[in-house]
Amino acid sequence: MSNRDIPIGIFDSGIGGLTVLKEIARELPSESTIYLGDTARVPYGIRSPETVSRYSFENTRFLYSRGIKLLVVACNTVSSISLDAIRETVSIPVVGVIEPGAKAAVAATRNKKVGVIGTAATIRSSSYTKAIQAMDATVEVFGLACPLFVPLVEEGWTEGMVVELTAERYLKELKQKGIDTLVLGCTHYPLLKEVLARVMGGGVRLIDSAIETAREIRAILEAGSLARQKKDPLTREFYVTDSPDKFLEVGERFLGSRMEFIRKIELESEV
Repeated sequence: MSNRDIPIGIFDSGIGGLTVLKEIARELPSESTIYLGDTARVPYGIRSPETVSRYSFENTRFLYSRGIKLLVVACNTVSSISLDAIRETVSIPVVGVIEPGAKAAVAATRNKKVGVIGTAATIRSSSYTKAIQAMDATVEVFGLACPLFVPLVEEGWTEGMVVELTAERYLKELKQKGIDTLVLGCTHYPLLKEVLARVMGGGVRLIDSAIETAREIRAILEAGSLARQKKDPLTREFYVTDSPDKFLEVGERFLGSRMEFIRKIELESEV
């Protein structure tokens, strides 16, 4: 099998990265994929940087051993802590979710005021702020942690009064800053896009890092002549490190389609 026809590998600490996979499937419908959700050790955001890096390398080794042509780090925490180190360990392209979102935000803003919402760990890392200001130092970046959004999404509460009031309470601060662009800096947040758009109003553009990451992957595959050429059916494999039941239940909602192949695995630590 040529390098063109082997799968894209994607990993996340849990199910959030499925929103990235959904956009990859939409942008690159002929590509096969292997997804790993480290559900036994989620969330990564409460771990030390050393622990996050160790988990990241274990995830990378598993996917790399399966034979992949490109690795997607579909986790904001890992993208902010371990992306460069991962790139040094493999001989294939590695794409995170922060740089594509930051690039789109810089291109979108007109008044140079960008808001970023994410988990406490992502906001604390200032990873989006650093990425955005590295591209344009004149852009003001306002980060805001929205910790209640993740459990709401995982419970399936993506519409209704509770979600609306929570979003209004969180986003009031960013609206007062006069931002014209809002980066969804967590892979769960695309499921709240309609609510967030209503609360922020029509003058604010939402940047979905999952969409931007999928576009970046397409560009890399095309530039490297790595786009899949086979016409036979593609494959979608899913691996988890804990019981597949909850992952399957919530994941199909994130993905918007059925998961036919899902298996629990044990990740190996480096000896």
